[in-house]
Amino acid sequence: MKAWFPWVSLVARLVLGGVMLVAGALKVTDPETAAQAVRAYELLPSSLVQPVGWGLPFLEIAIGLLLIVGFGVRASAAAAGVFMIVFIVAVSSAWARGLSIDCGCFGGGGQVAAGQTKYLQEILRDIGLLALAVWLWWQPVSKFAVVSEPQGVIAS
Repeated sequence: MKAWFPWVSLVARLVLGGVMLVAGALKVTDPETAAQAVRAYELLPSSLVQPVGWGLPFLEIAIGLLLIVGFGVRASAAAAGVFMIVFIVAVSSAWARGLSIDCGCFGGGGQVAAGQTKYLQEILRDIGLLALAVWLWWQPVSKFAVVSEPQGVIAS
């Protein structure tokens, strides 16, 4: 491991964890709007929309907090990475099907005017966050983490 890897991992932890925490916190206070955002994608059966819309913010907050404090970094990064892949697929699907929706990533969500969509920016942002998650899965050891030496660290 290079001497600067733990510093890069610290920045990755704080950025990815911060984004997850803020995204969840902005949605957790308004679960109906979060469910509306999930519904707008038209991907899930109606019976799953509300549980996903209500539960997603809590999972985002939990993953964000774990990353920020540096506990279970590899597992938290893997979970965040799965979230990013799901978000990329969902936004790409909405774009490909011609839906005009706000992603609901940071609250809000639902229908918007055709010129108001920001699909490309949302996908690029999520690809960047996915890259941070992959880095953290590969190099989970970082500065100022609660657990600095997780078991099973992949040698570089």
